[in-house]
Amino acid sequence: MRTQFCAVVALLLALTGAGRTALAQGAACAKSDFEAVVNAAGAALRDLAQQNTPMFQAKLRELKDKRSWTNDEFVKQAEPLVRDETIAGFDKKSEELVARITGGGGRSDSEPAPDCAVLTGLQADLKLLVETQQAKWTHMLAKVQQELGK
Repeated sequence: MRTQFCAVVALLLALTGAGRTALAQGAACAKSDFEAVVNAAGAALRDLAQQNTPMFQAKLRELKDKRSWTNDEFVKQAEPLVRDETIAGFDKKSEELVARITGGGGRSDSEPAPDCAVLTGLQADLKLLVETQQAKWTHMLAKVQQELGK
C-alpha cells in the first residue's frame, strides 16, 4: 500500500507541478487546491497506519502469547487474520482506486492543466481510498479481538 500511496502522491504532484490554474464552468482550480487534496489524503493514510499498526501488532503478539505459539506456528495461525476474502476485497478496491487515480496522470507540459472536475474526482477517489483502508483496519482488528476472546 505504501508503494500505491507514493504513486498517488507522485501523480497528484505532477498534476499540480505546472503551477497553472484550470477553469471549469467559471471556477478556477489552483495548484494549491490539488496540493491540499494530496496533503489531506496523505495525512489521513499516515494517521491510519500510525494509529492502527502498533495496536494490531500488539494484539497479534498478545494472541501469540495467549496461544503459546512458536514463531512458525504464529506465522501459520495468524495468516487468516491478515488474509481473507474480505481483506482481499479491500485490497482489490484500493488497487482499483489507485489505478483510476493514477490513470489520468500521463500529461505532458504541452497538454492543458486538469480542470476542476478532475480535482473533484480525485477528492472523491482519495476519500474512498481512505475509507476503504479504515474499513480494512477495522475488519482486521475485529478478527484479532474475536480470536483473543476465545
